Amino acid sequence: MIKIIQDEDSTSLQERYAVIHATRQSRKRYAESTVTLYETAEQAYAAADKQNKRYAAVVYGPSVSSESQRIYYLVRWL
Repeated sequence: MIKIIQDEDSTSLQERYAVIHATRQSRKRYAESTVTLYETAEQAYAAADKQNKRYAAVVYGPSVSSESQRIYYLVRWL
């Protein structure tokens, strides 16, 4: 995983549970359109579907990339 600098005072950037639609799990950043957020880890686990390449994870974001896209950084796979 990449080292993510976290802003503790930010109200929009935070760690969240999610399911990521990922054709490969080696990426470190994911577009907002591939990320579905959940309130709990259990909800993310329940929504995950490996056959359809949807994996539970902890993400950090959203952040705006240099291409002006909203992205989430992968913290860890669940």
